[in-house]
Amino acid sequence: MQIVNYVLNGLSLGMIYAAFALALVLIYRATRIVNFAQAPMAMVSTFIALTVIEAGGNYWLAFAVALISGFLLGAVVERVIIRPVEGKSPINAVILTLGLFTVLHAVAAIIFGSSFQSFPAPFGLDGIRVGEQTFALTGFGIFTIVAVLVVMFLLLLLFQKTTIGLRMRASAFNQEVARLLGVRVGRMLTLGWALAGLVGALSGVLIAGGNFVHPAYMDAVVVYGFAAAVIGGLDSPVGSVVGGLTLGVLFSLVAGFGGAQLLPLVAFVVLMVVLLVKPDGLFSRTATRSV
Repeated sequence: MQIVNYVLNGLSLGMIYAAFALALVLIYRATRIVNFAQAPMAMVSTFIALTVIEAGGNYWLAFAVALISGFLLGAVVERVIIRPVEGKSPINAVILTLGLFTVLHAVAAIIFGSSFQSFPAPFGLDGIRVGEQTFALTGFGIFTIVAVLVVMFLLLLLFQKTTIGLRMRASAFNQEVARLLGVRVGRMLTLGWALAGLVGALSGVLIAGGNFVHPAYMDAVVVYGFAAAVIGGLDSPVGSVVGGLTLGVLFSLVAGFGGAQLLPLVAFVVLMVVLLVKPDGLFSRTATRSV
């Protein structure tokens, strides 16, 4: 029974990592850049949603506002910060995202404050009771699992079944050829960042639900979400979800039987093993470029 609860808790935790990993994968597939500012971008969207709630709006209105603000923030970041270094070494964009990581933390602390603030959840946070047994799967946990699976499915449809998805992939791999074929590369790159901002905002709201938020509340997720994306493959939405679930369940079991202090070590060991066995990730079908 205890192991079952650890696994169920790990599924919810893993889906949170998977949501963040999906945002990283989306930007990488669209632009071949790893966005280290994804966490503070999601944090800003979450605080905007909290502002809506504090102003009297309901959770679902705030949820929609968070997704829209994440979409717009992603587009602005690409246009204003990333676009000027387009066509240059990818490391330039990576360094800019690291700088943006710090800037967004500082700006959020100034605007929203540095204190811990409670963020509501739309569903219960108590475990599901079956007979005399209570299982560690909450209503909000089920919502988290369903939301991430729906996003993964929609991303697969976007990249595999739509013309826009094909244009985004072409723009990422070879911009010159894509332009010759009539693709508006600039718009595709902006769209990729905007969609990633939306998915990142989703992860921020899912992590915040029923917990306390502050400008640094997502910082720990950066490491584990990035590890999930690398384990599954930076170009694979399915891989990011599998990687997130793997880490979530493994972390829950390790924390339950060995202690939470072992989690960073476990993440490092799993990541190292995967990179040694299959450097491009477990679900990667093509060799990825280093950044």
